Amino acid sequence: MTATITHQLDATDRRILSFLIKNARLPFLEIARECGISGAAIHQRVRKMEQMGIITGSRLLVKPQALGLNVCAFMGVSLSRANAYSQVIESLRRIPEIVECHFITGNHALMLKIYCKDNDDLMHILIDTIQNIDGVERTETWISLEEAIERQVFVNDATYAKAPQAGKPATAKKESRKKGSK
Repeated sequence: MTATITHQLDATDRRILSFLIKNARLPFLEIARECGISGAAIHQRVRKMEQMGIITGSRLLVKPQALGLNVCAFMGVSLSRANAYSQVIESLRRIPEIVECHFITGNHALMLKIYCKDNDDLMHILIDTIQNIDGVERTETWISLEEAIERQVFVNDATYAKAPQAGKPATAKKESRKKGSK
């Protein structure tokens, strides 16, 4: 389980996070211009948020379909006994098609997100792998027809309007605001 982070972010930290969530490749100098502080200050603040566990990394996002993974499914997993949790999680970690696993409330103990090639592949993962794990009592599967919303967490930053896009200077945006255009 994860520890709760209690660090209080100030408005500048939130603004920096807002930019980085929209585009993790945005140069620190561009963020610095938008925030009105130096690039070194941005670097220090980001490093501090990394050390405190607020920023846990950045990653390249790949469309699963580009890799031939055309089926996204969610699976509820019920455990046969409560003390099977750790053992089941360790077994699930070895299944590469599982990209997320959450300990949840409700009718199941775990919720999995799975990407696989097709329905036959999903059936194989379900019947020949997951349902054979000691401690798994039953499963329930839902196939996603479309991912309607995909985003990172929202950073509540009242001063944040719109992060500049990579390659577009932040100053051009300020000039257009002065002229009254949007």
